[in-house]
Amino acid sequence: MKLGFITAICDGMSFEEVVDFASENGLECLEVACWPQGGAQRRYAGVSHIDVANLTSEKAAEINKLCADKGVEISSLAYYPNTMDPDPVKRESYIAHLYKLIDASAMLGVNMVTTFLGRDPHKTVKENLEMVKEIWPPIVKYAEDKGVKIAIENCPMLFTDDEWPGGQNLMTSPANWRKVFEILDSPNFGINYDPSHFVWQQIDYIKPIYEFKDKIFHVHYKDIKLYRDKLADVGIMATPLEYMSPKLPGLGDVDWGKYVSALTDIHYNGYTCIEVEDKAFESSLDDAKKAVVLSAKYLRNFVI
Repeated sequence: MKLGFITAICDGMSFEEVVDFASENGLECLEVACWPQGGAQRRYAGVSHIDVANLTSEKAAEINKLCADKGVEISSLAYYPNTMDPDPVKRESYIAHLYKLIDASAMLGVNMVTTFLGRDPHKTVKENLEMVKEIWPPIVKYAEDKGVKIAIENCPMLFTDDEWPGGQNLMTSPANWRKVFEILDSPNFGINYDPSHFVWQQIDYIKPIYEFKDKIFHVHYKDIKLYRDKLADVGIMATPLEYMSPKLPGLGDVDWGKYVSALTDIHYNGYTCIEVEDKAFESSLDDAKKAVVLSAKYLRNFVI
């Protein structure tokens, strides 16, 4: 397994600076944030370290040479919008940019895109599955034709009042995964596995690794700390940030030994990326970089 991080926390750094930082700290891969140019619209979004809309073959060659010279690989191009947003104008703009990521991923030889499936938060699971049938087959077919895999992170995107009650991503549980995989039955469509989201949902984060071993294309390392006293006060129907908080690996409730052990059981030998969303490390870019270094130091006790 190769250890790296998602570059969304490196806002203000150029791609070259991010690659240098990764190389200097012995990190082997980067999940590169590729939002549209124009700035963040929410926390940890809006960062763009590769301008996929204007990528040329010459620029792609420069990027690949830089990475090769520094010994750092690109694990995936990352963009996490709500591709099933109830606003059709927003939805189409998100999907249009996702196509650009697929093109760029193929051009770079990365052949991986990490994203969300999306969800209309005000519709039922059944209604959203009908939307999946309408929206996603052309995207998956396009990725197949380009030789690019799409890995969907299992984050519910259910953290703010406007995302209530259903969240903005349907791929949140093994039960939903099975339903979506029946609709999008493709070798190019799979999972970006993050155990932290299962912790606060009270879902077993080890068992699905075995069932979906052939669908795990990419892996995140992020921890979650569940505050039991707060949960006991507000209950599971509260917005999740009322009773939990994202943390650096090792500072929350994920058992990383068991997690990595399960990945080795299924012979996962792909990319594993630290995702920093710990509010204790948000005051400056230096703090964000420190969070990556500390996380990598901890995870090297487990990652082979």
